[in-house]
Amino acid sequence: MSPNPQQRRAARHQLGTGQDAPAARRGPSGGRKKPITVDAIVSTAFGIVEREGYPALTMRRVAAVLETGPSSLYAHVVNKEDLDELLIGRLCAAVELPEPDPAAWRQQIAGVCTQLRDQYLRYPGITQASFAAAPSNLDTLRVGEGMLAILLAGGVQPQAAAWAIDSLSLYVNAYCLEHSMARGRLQDGGEGWVLSRAELLRRFAALPDGYPQTKRYAAELTAGTVHDRFDFTLGLMVDGLPGSGAADT
Repeated sequence: MSPNPQQRRAARHQLGTGQDAPAARRGPSGGRKKPITVDAIVSTAFGIVEREGYPALTMRRVAAVLETGPSSLYAHVVNKEDLDELLIGRLCAAVELPEPDPAAWRQQIAGVCTQLRDQYLRYPGITQASFAAAPSNLDTLRVGEGMLAILLAGGVQPQAAAWAIDSLSLYVNAYCLEHSMARGRLQDGGEGWVLSRAELLRRFAALPDGYPQTKRYAAELTAGTVHDRFDFTLGLMVDGLPGSGAADT
């Protein structure tokens, strides 16, 4: 008896792969279409997110692009949540993890977070796939394992390290989601909701006298690129983690 989708999912977690045996196409055009596999489903899903954004991603939409019915997908992917897990796992698989260095742990953990940011920003809104989900995909867990090893090498206590990974991941996810939402509004013609720095400065200058600090420090409030702010916030979070000994100097 062939394994069901749940068994295939369990096997992926044990083996760390999204591959499975291709399903034969049926019907007169079956021989001309690519076989349906987990890899084909994931690649198709990424294409939809890249072109249309994450909100457009549904199992029915993936099936339509693959010119099949949704039931064909469920022979390989348990449900939409399973597909979400595979998407995040694929992006995490591209992250390079350094050998933990006690003398450079802060730079290393920031570097991993930056890699995650850059992977997520390739696909608008993709981080929604990771919210409110405990990681179980081996590729995703590999990144968590690497981050934990870096923090522990820096002398961060295990409990603080564990919660730091959660906080850092949440910040990266939220940052990327906000970035994609702003980009989406611009693409949809919502320029009035995504203001330029010049327009913000003009509005701050026009504020009534009840906002003296905002008016006085408008330049500082609007300074820097979004990535400048990412680096600053990441630095605050990492610098707040107490290491020990030479690793914290």
